[in-house]
Order: sequence, then structure tokens, then C-alpha cells
Amino acid sequence: MAKIYDSYADIVADIHDGATLLVGGFGLVGIPENLIIALRDKGVSNLTVVSNNCGVDDWGLGLMLREKQIKKMISSYVGENKEFERQFLAGELEVELTPQGTLAERIRAGGAGIPAFYTPAGVGTPIAEGRETRVFDGKEYLLETGIVGDFALIKAWKADKMGNLIYRKTARNFNPMMATAGKITIVEVEEIVEVGELDPDQIHTPSVYVQRLIQAPSFEKRIERRTVRNA
Repeated sequence: MAKIYDSYADIVADIHDGATLLVGGFGLVGIPENLIIALRDKGVSNLTVVSNNCGVDDWGLGLMLREKQIKKMISSYVGENKEFERQFLAGELEVELTPQGTLAERIRAGGAGIPAFYTPAGVGTPIAEGRETRVFDGKEYLLETGIVGDFALIKAWKADKMGNLIYRKTARNFNPMMATAGKITIVEVEEIVEVGELDPDQIHTPSVYVQRLIQAPSFEKRIERRTVRNA
């Protein structure tokens, strides 16, 4: 049964310097924005962060990047953050770019206890240089390792008091697989309901994967890039 917290400072208190974090979200959709702010305020540093991207300059993981709390990013897209670009080109930030589908599968594999798998993605590109490949049925595949984090930071829509989770629409993205691959999974939600109020057929992440839970006072839910159509 997940432990329910009232304080963001308390729920992240044992996240330590040098930890590996799995951070849910896609762009700015479904990011654990309040947990990120709590870590920014805590001042933890030297982190390895696994996330699809690194937020934008003034929101999401970009807040921690600006404070130079992140040592290494493992991600698939980094094009919305100028500070990310500056730190990388200056040699201040390690970056491990991974194809998006491969990143998702590496996290899923870590959560399932699978240490490694073969994929055709990346074969014949710089990603495969110096790495193990193997031929199956005449086709070359690249060995990729599973990813497990010390902590997973997750944003969900609803939870019951046991920690069963439901995500809303595209906020589902990387969150469910990351919830399984964290040694300690910390979840912030919009609403906590009594056990039995969630339809069992609608639960996306069972409570067995969730150790800590907090109901956020609010979510800003920024739009990463707003575009309008000319009339």
C-alpha cells in the first residue's frame, strides 16, 4: 500500500546526489511538474535523468538543468531547450541519445526484469558504433540494455489510497512503464479517491509498483509550443 504524503519536501527527502531518476512525460505533457520543482528546491545534484526530453528552458526538467543539477541525460529528443544545447556544447552535460521506441523498450525491459534485448533500431548508425550486434534470420540487430532507476517520478490523473493509478489521455505516455522501473516510485496526482472508487478495468498502473503518493495543490500544465491556424 502506497504511503500518502502531505509535503513535497518530505516525499523527495531521500533522493540523493548521484541518483538515477526516471521522469515521466512527453514534451510538457504528463510531467511531474511539482516533484521537479521540489527537487530543484532541494538542490540535489550530479543526477542521471532518464526522460523523453529535458523540458524547456523555464519549465519541467529545464528548471533543474538551469541549476546544473543534472550530470547526464538519457533521452530521445532535446531540441526545445537552449540551455541544454549550451551545456552540451560546453562539455558540461553528458548526453546519451536513444531512439524513442528503444528508450521506451529499455525502460519497459528494466521494469520487467529483462537485462537486455536486441533491436534493429540504430543498426548502421553512429548509435551502434563499438557496440554488440547479432544477426537473426539474416538481419542485424543491436544489443540494448534495460534501464532501472533509483527513483521514478510519475504524474497521474487519479489514484486510490492504495496507489492504483489512472492516467488521462496523452499524459499516459512514458509514465506507466517508468512506474514499473523505479526502485522507489513517487507519484503526484490530481485526485486521490477511496479504495474501490476506481473501475478495476480502467487502472493503468497497479498499486504494487507505487511506494509514495501525493495530491498536488495544482498543476500549471503548460503548452510546449502554441500554434494557431491563419484564417
